[in-house]
Amino acid sequence: MNAPKIVVIGSINMDLVTSSPRFPQPGETLLGTGFNQYMGGKGANQAVAAARLGAHVSLIGAVGADHFGQVLLDNLKKERVNTDAVRIIQDQPSGLANITVAEGDNHIVVVSGANFSLTPSDVEQEEQRIASADVVMAQLETPLDTVIASAKLAKKHGKPFILNPAPAQKLPQELVALTGLLTPNAYELAISLGLSENLTPEEMLQQSPCQVVMTLGSKGALFTDESGAQHRQPSFKVTPVDTTGAGDTFNGALAVFLNQGLHEAVKKACAAAALSVTRPGAQSGMPVYKELAAFLKQAV
Repeated sequence: MNAPKIVVIGSINMDLVTSSPRFPQPGETLLGTGFNQYMGGKGANQAVAAARLGAHVSLIGAVGADHFGQVLLDNLKKERVNTDAVRIIQDQPSGLANITVAEGDNHIVVVSGANFSLTPSDVEQEEQRIASADVVMAQLETPLDTVIASAKLAKKHGKPFILNPAPAQKLPQELVALTGLLTPNAYELAISLGLSENLTPEEMLQQSPCQVVMTLGSKGALFTDESGAQHRQPSFKVTPVDTTGAGDTFNGALAVFLNQGLHEAVKKACAAAALSVTRPGAQSGMPVYKELAAFLKQAV
């Protein structure tokens, strides 16, 4: 496989996950049943997913000048993600997600910290990095102006720009027009484009002004080709252990295999996401290329 060059502009978080028999009431203290610390953030997750599948990946982001920031940077380097464009912010903490897991659900509080100190000028300083990329991708856990600056540079240099619109928010028309491929789930697409949530996924895609790959969880993916025709990619049957990070795995894989055509890229992204849910943790569950190739061969 020819290893593509991918630039990811996005968030870097430490995920602190507490397990509890139930969610506490206001003012109540409960004894938890477990605790784990995971590397996270959509930007870092998608960068690691792409790197594990063999791509040359650079991440443009920010961490705080704190212990978590150093741990996060060390982990990215271990995963062979280039961190030369990751800023260290002196007066902000690293991004943090406090996650409580109970009753088969989770409650999440995210403190963006250094992630929201990433500015358009930080991205513009990395113009040459973007100019030499094969694919540029971003999410919405950094300031919107920074995402738009990234999309503009990708457009300027004729690079595919993949936008994963999460966490969901209404997108300015300028950003939609600059996006080559939008990768939401159904809820995110409705919010991003101001569509009715009562529409079917197919109807949402018909009303989308840009090309869309919609993730459908256990039902695979629905996407439009360059002519606007819709296609469905079935999911791969697995026994899920932890669905955390499946969407980020999908996006990372989509970027890696985009040069093989959209149909093939979506198929391999669905397979990579399916593999990722068979193991615990977001980044720790992401497959390497050999695992994906063996899984696809077995699935034929």
